[in-house]
Amino acid sequence: MNKMKFDEAVIQILKEDSRYSPDAYQFVREAMDFTTNMFFKSSQKTLNHVTAGQLLEGIQKFTVKEYGPMSMTVLNSYGLHKCEDFGHIVFNLVNKGVFGKKENDSIHDFDGGFEFKTAFIKPFMPEPAENRSESKTRAKTQRRQG
Repeated sequence: MNKMKFDEAVIQILKEDSRYSPDAYQFVREAMDFTTNMFFKSSQKTLNHVTAGQLLEGIQKFTVKEYGPMSMTVLNSYGLHKCEDFGHIVFNLVNKGVFGKKENDSIHDFDGGFEFKTAFIKPFMPEPAENRSESKTRAKTQRRQG
């Protein structure tokens, strides 16, 4: 299979599969770079393979870092609503020769993954009142002791 340039591949993919915006493909590409940097030293990047699990972990961290409390809103605007969507994008790019895969890699490796609300909303929710009260009490006690 001929290796296509990323932009050409996305244009072709969108003609065949319009579920996701072009921004979704760019996002996954950037998340892949982030994940590769997260798991491998710069000298190893071209030699190693990122698993679906590693990519999902990297996507979660990259998204929160880049978009903060707007993470879920941004992903949803790209047409991304669950981890399986990342798998579809990855394998669309694999099928165009943009990303590689190992023989045992499967689109189903992305099934399940994480819950979007847990990954992208929960980190930005305020603490429950009882936790805040305990934190304030501890802080007052520490100030009195210090």
